Amino acid sequence: MSNHLSHLLAKWYPNRDNSDWVLATIYDTRGPCYRKPGAMMLFSSQGDQLGMLSGGCLESDIGINARKVMQTGQSILVCYDGSDEDDLSFHLGIGCGGTIYIMLQQINQNNNYLALDQVYSALKQRTSGYYYQSIVNTDVSNKQIEQAYFEAEDIADLSETAALVNSAHSHSQQEIIKDTNTEWLASPIIPEPHLLVVGGGIDARPLVNIAQQLGWKVSLWDPRPANARKEYFSSVDNIIKGDASVLTSFAGQEDVNAAVLMSHNVEIDAQALQALATSQLKYLALLGPNNRKQQVITQAKVNEQSLPFVFSGPAGLSIGGTLPESIALAILSECHASLHNKKAQSISHIL
Repeated sequence: MSNHLSHLLAKWYPNRDNSDWVLATIYDTRGPCYRKPGAMMLFSSQGDQLGMLSGGCLESDIGINARKVMQTGQSILVCYDGSDEDDLSFHLGIGCGGTIYIMLQQINQNNNYLALDQVYSALKQRTSGYYYQSIVNTDVSNKQIEQAYFEAEDIADLSETAALVNSAHSHSQQEIIKDTNTEWLASPIIPEPHLLVVGGGIDARPLVNIAQQLGWKVSLWDPRPANARKEYFSSVDNIIKGDASVLTSFAGQEDVNAAVLMSHNVEIDAQALQALATSQLKYLALLGPNNRKQQVITQAKVNEQSLPFVFSGPAGLSIGGTLPESIALAILSECHASLHNKKAQSISHIL
């Protein structure tokens, strides 16, 4: 299962009243850490562990603390210090060496599910926003924070605890917001990317599969009856019917973020490019060499410089890919970087 929040909540929501649940949230970090503030994980009394907050090193111990929350009904703040030889995380051999602060809270009807039902509803509607969680007793010292228990706040009023708010706020990353009595963790809530694949041939299968493993929503369009068959793309979210003109409205109504044109047919790719030329995409990739790209642009009658999105052709990063799977990896890596406004370079060159 994908670790995207929408997938975790899709698993939790239908079972929210069938067992006890605890939300574990990273609210602060120091130094290098696998996950960042705002990362969430869900634990149930039935043994479910949805998501991850480390590379797999801490989840068992976090689960033990989640059980304490289920038993006592009290929230817990825990700290794992990978640089402290006396800390559990150091003895577990965590490689990052950073410090992680985690808050664990019960999720139930009495506390309005910490507004996670609202977050789930928003994600299903592909609505962005911010999720606020109150953090109490953060003045406890780092050495004591792992044992620090506190009474959960009165969370009957969502405006005073956790709430989904409109995306018009100024911050775009997780941050701590302080008011008179409370500190809040504000986390952006963003739907998973929606990828449109034009062309349902054999080489589209690994691209669709990898995108779905990333937790992306994937839609597929190919007007040829022999392609885009349900038996070959059984888990795709949408197989679009109709001619290329339907792509214009589909991209807008379904909040499509990126597209890959890989039909191996100049006319079909040109029709798709023309239909998507004024869309709100952030990235569009065209499979094939540069001379084919020029043919598609000419036939689509579009001006490449006026396209409102990143137009990649030939598609993908230069990683030496020759097989369909590695070509798919190259394309999706470039797409991922574009969607996150990154330059797709080695992290070792950035540090």
